[in-house]
Amino acid sequence: MAVIETKKLTKYYGKSRGIIDVDLSIEEGEIFGFIGPNGAGKSTTIRLLLALIHPTSGSATIFGKDVITHAKEIHQEIGYLPSEVFYYDNMKVKDLLNYSASFYKKDCSKRIKELAARLDLDLNKKIDDLSYGNKKKVGIVQGLLHSPKLILLDEPTSGLDPLMQNIFFDILAEENKRGATVLFSSHILSEVQKLCDRVAIIKDGKIVKIDSVQNMKEEAYLKVGFETKVPFDVSTLGLGKLNELTQNGLDVSFIYKGDINLLMKKLASLDLIRVNVHEAELEEIFLHYYQKEA
Repeated sequence: MAVIETKKLTKYYGKSRGIIDVDLSIEEGEIFGFIGPNGAGKSTTIRLLLALIHPTSGSATIFGKDVITHAKEIHQEIGYLPSEVFYYDNMKVKDLLNYSASFYKKDCSKRIKELAARLDLDLNKKIDDLSYGNKKKVGIVQGLLHSPKLILLDEPTSGLDPLMQNIFFDILAEENKRGATVLFSSHILSEVQKLCDRVAIIKDGKIVKIDSVQNMKEEAYLKVGFETKVPFDVSTLGLGKLNELTQNGLDVSFIYKGDINLLMKKLASLDLIRVNVHEAELEEIFLHYYQKEA
């Protein structure tokens, strides 16, 4: 069953583009990555799903229900962590979280204490005494305190140190094992690669590819670098179009997609000093989708 489904979801801000014809189908129990640079349309999509803004055209459903018509009941089962968190400064952390918990029809006190302990968050401190990273921890607890069925994360790790990021990822994995579906929006591709099952790449408000992280890594994208003894013209290799091609004197590097046997045969014909061929990182694959129009 699709927990999130959008059909030609479009949002314009006046004449400015938000997103255009976004089609997504996210299955129950998935950790789904949503990647693209700042301004690509990730936050706009999440705000539309939360009915914080309304679409120009198209539709979106969560749990099979229209996100606008059934917003109130849908929100009971959603945990949301925005990219920026803002709170009333004069409140204590525990008062804010207890207030948030009062919107749900369950006792969240035990879960609040568990999450605060995991994240090393002092519940007795005032909000205005917290660092940015600790305010982000408050946002994490606030988003997860009611054990939601769907977790929407918009650039969730900004402000967290590496150790706390790993703890946060462990918590998300546990929530997912419990049955929660996760939409993880990020421009940090290593996070998506580590955590997600499938990924959608959004570019200029449009989805350019949806695939499993494993397939994207196994799609025979190879990072190739070598140095030759004598100058030569790379186009004479006969390997077709090479992405991110750079040639600095005798040093050559590019990303190759195709038959590895053909690649090795062509490289063997060169008078090489050194060669390095390895699987391209998801980030390098991702950049391929931006290269043409750039």
